[in-house]
Amino acid sequence: MSDIANRISPSDTKQSYIVISVDAMGGDNGPSAIVAGMANAAKTNSKVRFIINGDKSILDPLILKRKVLENICEVRHTKDIISMDDKPTYAMRNGKESSMWSTIDAVKNKEAHAAVSCGNTGALMAISMIRLRKLPGVYRPAIAILWPSSNNLGFNFMLDVGADIRADAPDLLKYALMGASYARNGFGLVRPRIGLLNVGTEEHKGRLELKEANDLITESVENGEYDYVGFVEGNDIPSDRVDVIVTDGFTGNIALKTGEGTASMIGAAMRESFKATLLSKLCAVFAIVPLKRFSKRIDPRRKNGGVFLGLNGTVVKSHGAADATGITAAINLAVQLAEMNFNEKLAARVASTAIESDVSKNNKR
Repeated sequence: MSDIANRISPSDTKQSYIVISVDAMGGDNGPSAIVAGMANAAKTNSKVRFIINGDKSILDPLILKRKVLENICEVRHTKDIISMDDKPTYAMRNGKESSMWSTIDAVKNKEAHAAVSCGNTGALMAISMIRLRKLPGVYRPAIAILWPSSNNLGFNFMLDVGADIRADAPDLLKYALMGASYARNGFGLVRPRIGLLNVGTEEHKGRLELKEANDLITESVENGEYDYVGFVEGNDIPSDRVDVIVTDGFTGNIALKTGEGTASMIGAAMRESFKATLLSKLCAVFAIVPLKRFSKRIDPRRKNGGVFLGLNGTVVKSHGAADATGITAAINLAVQLAEMNFNEKLAARVASTAIESDVSKNNKR
């Protein structure tokens, strides 16, 4: 790690900082929401420092309005923006002067512990793979999210939710191993419970690659240091039956968007119901505390942040429509993972499992 934090705030050289590189030009709500999210994160974490990438003429005035960001931000000017409509191939060919590219390069160059972006998911994954490279033994990286659940943590982990629409049996095994490492090293679950998403819990159901993955994940229980509950269904995603749900990116992304849409619909329906009559408005006054508690529990903004697993560096993808609350959650997640040296532990786990797998194959010959 370079001395970037000391360059940002030379007077505080004795402390150990967590430096987060932020793409300020991605997302639907623009730089103002991103800077507001950074300010919120800085209020609760005195160790965080920022490299903020984007148009300096826009960012400097926004930062000056936030006293908490004084002396803890370094602005790196970039002239280009990767839009939500740009294809990953365009970003790879033409994105070298973009805020997204600069954000990832700060991690690559060991100037930042982690990167956060609200931008184009496909472009961010493509640039991250080019600049950071995949961990040895990982063919397809995955995006892991936190899904609100009835578990003690208040959420489950699910991957992949859109990094790649395909996944064969070995990929799903890698997802299980990386998901278990994420839950263990990022959140302290000693032996996470893994479930493989399917159309039913019976072993004869599902596509061929799911049946093959079921066998592989079962065989790797001890090496991976997890418990395998077998196939799980969609209604198990928010349950306390499982900690980590493994699936391909196509299925995972549909499940994610369905969950987000359902949560929004429930919230809108409740607000409409409580505004319907004078009596219902009065009831809402008495129910305000439990309603706020319920809203906070299912609010996807507070669990915002998909982590790219399988790369040589930590990248957190915030929802494109995230507001300041959602961006704060993504930054806090990046800080938490950096503090726990998560990516180094993940790399060690993937490498050790690959070696054990090779030894096992040789012994069977």
